[in-house]
Amino acid sequence: MNAASENELASFVDEHRDRLVTLLQDLVRIPSENRAPDGAEEQCQLYVAGVLRDAGWEPMLYTPADVPELGSHPLYWPGRRYSRRPNVAAVRPGSSGGRSLVLSGHIDTVPVGSAPWTRHPFGGEVDGNRLYGRGSNDMKAGIAANLFVAEALTALGLQLAGDLTFESVVDEEFGGVNGTLAGRLMGFNADGAVISEPSFHRISPAQRGGRTLHITFTAGNAGILGAGPATGVIDQLRVFLQELPRFAELRLRTAPSHPLYNHLENPVPVSVSRIQTAPWGNSEPPNVPDTCRLELFWQTMPGETLQAIDRQFAEWFDAVLSDNPDVFNERPRLEYPIRWLPGSAIDPGCPLVSELSAAVKHTLGFEPAVAGIEGPCDMYVFHEFGIPAVLWGPRGGNTHMPDEYVEIDSLVQSTKSLLSFVCSWCGEDS
Repeated sequence: MNAASENELASFVDEHRDRLVTLLQDLVRIPSENRAPDGAEEQCQLYVAGVLRDAGWEPMLYTPADVPELGSHPLYWPGRRYSRRPNVAAVRPGSSGGRSLVLSGHIDTVPVGSAPWTRHPFGGEVDGNRLYGRGSNDMKAGIAANLFVAEALTALGLQLAGDLTFESVVDEEFGGVNGTLAGRLMGFNADGAVISEPSFHRISPAQRGGRTLHITFTAGNAGILGAGPATGVIDQLRVFLQELPRFAELRLRTAPSHPLYNHLENPVPVSVSRIQTAPWGNSEPPNVPDTCRLELFWQTMPGETLQAIDRQFAEWFDAVLSDNPDVFNERPRLEYPIRWLPGSAIDPGCPLVSELSAAVKHTLGFEPAVAGIEGPCDMYVFHEFGIPAVLWGPRGGNTHMPDEYVEIDSLVQSTKSLLSFVCSWCGEDS
């Protein structure tokens, strides 16, 4: 592309900024919560398909359950249900054999949750430079940007040389990923992919992996408060939490390093995300709890395997139990509630990264950082299929928390770069 056409694209985004904001508000105002194993994405996906149709695209709606090969694929995760949970895909055919590209994103969000919000979670409220609502940052802003690109190509009358695929998938949250896998098995593949996750204006060719474990501690010596020395499960919890830093140290010492995570002081953190014993309040008798559930989450580097990760934890955990036989009078139960999400990375020197970097530098005036994203996501599925894929998107905050928001100026900027990159990667017919 020449400089004039680059400027035309940037000006188009600026002139139609309100349309970009409206697209995001519309998406936020249609709940699409993932409540695994079920989800409520249908109405939002129908809206997405309608926008594409109005822009002259021909969207296809299909559920992961419609894909015959899905259940037998090694990456499939069983136990999810897909009634009225369609993926949306649409292809804008190229004219002359240019490189193809997929713009992908997930439409599902985590639930609103029980913690209080100060903004309506489905209001799409704009306050200054922030647009609030569940999914505004993760990742309906990215879906809005991809829809805006689809509309812009039609409005500007641009004919790309390579095929461009728009994709909005269901069931990414809670380690779903079957929606993303279904898209690959349906053949919506390309020479590259951009997943419009909120990367904070970094180009991310890598994702960390994640392992989630539920541990149920059980003790048989609970009793009424004041009736004796009964401690129930508390001693087990105390010992486990005292020993957990040693597991974290083990992870930090033994996990392989990766250059895309050298910016992190601890690239493989170990976290306790939930602890639950007895219900709280005066409606419950004040008994010492005899069970406790704890959720443990630890992150992994690209290249680590599930077998090695689980073996390392099992050896450490067994040692804790062996060293404290009087405390652990019953063996705690271990359950893995979601799939193993592996770390994954592509070469940061590949054309997808270098050319997106060039587009960002031209449109925004700075050299974007190239770094791994801090959390797991569905990008690894593209990598497993041999498709170079990166994350690129705006800044925001309170992801998965109350008062989630995205920064509007950042969304506009990231969309400018995305539109420019689509045209340069796929090529334009003159």
